[in-house]
Amino acid sequence: MTTTTTTPILAQWFEYMDSDDPDRVLGMIADDFVMSVQFSKGAGQSAEFVGDRAGLVGYLEQREKSVLVHHVDIGVTADGCEMVLGRTTRAGEFEASFTATAQVNGAGLVRRLLIARTPEVSFA
Repeated sequence: MTTTTTTPILAQWFEYMDSDDPDRVLGMIADDFVMSVQFSKGAGQSAEFVGDRAGLVGYLEQREKSVLVHHVDIGVTADGCEMVLGRTTRAGEFEASFTATAQVNGAGLVRRLLIARTPEVSFA
């Protein structure tokens, strides 16, 4: 994963997601956490994963572990939110582009998370 100094929470999030133990992200969320992950496989095939902690647990349960690597290409922090544009690779090859926005509370925990992913658009 490409590290960034401007989005430390999302950098940590994706480092955990790329590991053998992605469930560590559960320790990064606030009590009032809400998320939506828009996940496209391309060709109009997509799913949305939504909810609170239980929704995140469901998302984690269906994910492949230690297969994709997230690369954060652009990151910015503004008004308590971190935003990134990046790409995932599989075995070193482009898989998909993604954007992620996290609202972070004063304790450094993620309150809101919005992620969109598609293999149909590459920013390379």
